[in-house]
Amino acid sequence: MTADPHPSPQQAAPAAPPPEAPPRALVVTASNRAAAGVYPDKGGPLLAEGLAALGFAVDGPQVVPDGEPVEAALRAAITAGYDVVLTTGGTGISPTDRTPDVTRRVIDYEVPGIPEAIRAAGRAKVPTAALSRGLAGIAGRTLIVNLPGSTGGVRDGLAVLADLLPHAADQLRGGDHGPAPTATTTPSPPDPTSTGSAH
Repeated sequence: MTADPHPSPQQAAPAAPPPEAPPRALVVTASNRAAAGVYPDKGGPLLAEGLAALGFAVDGPQVVPDGEPVEAALRAAITAGYDVVLTTGGTGISPTDRTPDVTRRVIDYEVPGIPEAIRAAGRAKVPTAALSRGLAGIAGRTLIVNLPGSTGGVRDGLAVLADLLPHAADQLRGGDHGPAPTATTTPSPPDPTSTGSAH
């Protein structure tokens, strides 16, 4: 049976796209002691709350030891297609702080402005925030951001990310950079007959 060379409008029209799902986020807590049950994870739940308030569908926190378990969690999140993964913990300079190192293994490229802004926000309150080695980067279509393990560092990080994450998730899904300029916002060319001075 040959296909109809002149399909009806009903046949040719594409199906209506489903309503856009909210962006998906995963929280990963990197802590040897929290993973061992020595103390409860406090930063992870704060991140999950903050992401939910920004409109993300949130999973986690997944509490894992620092190092290779963090890398495994990140790779699984990338495969699962999360838009954003936020980690907390493991960003300092102690021998067991390895979250930035394993994050660098899985990302395609860094977005340095994000951790720079987070460190700047933290330094305004706690000078030792400058010791955080957290980084941010893109792996496929997933944005990964490392945050400090302290609750104060998490709050400072969320304050910075609140202005960035929704736009970043939209960009990674193929969104435009922003609304196109309109006639009311586009500057007019200078009037050659004007006698006013240039500023």
